[in-house]
Amino acid sequence: MSRFLFILLTFLMDIVNAGEWQVDKTRINQVVFHSSTTLLDFDGITDAVDGYLYWEGEGILQGKNEIYFEVQPALFNTGNGKRDRDMREDVLHTDKYPLSFFKGKATRVEKTDGGWQVQTEGILSLHGVEKKMTIRGSLSQHNDAMLLNASFAIKLKDFNIKAPELVAFIKVAQKIGIDVKFNLKKIK
Repeated sequence: MSRFLFILLTFLMDIVNAGEWQVDKTRINQVVFHSSTTLLDFDGITDAVDGYLYWEGEGILQGKNEIYFEVQPALFNTGNGKRDRDMREDVLHTDKYPLSFFKGKATRVEKTDGGWQVQTEGILSLHGVEKKMTIRGSLSQHNDAMLLNASFAIKLKDFNIKAPELVAFIKVAQKIGIDVKFNLKKIK
């Protein structure tokens, strides 16, 4: 009987210590990409973000953990309708690849004055290609709300994306910067 109680208490402690946070769709969340051509720089932005953080340890992202976020590339807005349509149809082929995601785990978490610095390793899926990536970011928590920020870069060719050429002398850069900002709420 005492062995059963020990196992039950251990299981319950794991449940109590576990953390699950989901993207709070009532708050501002965004993924922004930064691109450039030989003539101008432009950004694309979407707030159509979903995802979660989950862990089983006592501290933030400790023990077994999982990080997952997804966006729909068709919903990026650059402020130029023609550019957006061309990007969806001719570059990202969003009818064929409607979802991009990152799925991974925290491999290093360091406490800071304002929260935590986090290093993640996982798979970024874009344009039908999955690539192993390491992404660094930060987390800050206020009661039952958490803010995740991260910045990283990708090369279009790594995801079989052909950088468009607008005319012979105007080319889109191969390297794209990406900034993510997600507000998360604790799942109870």
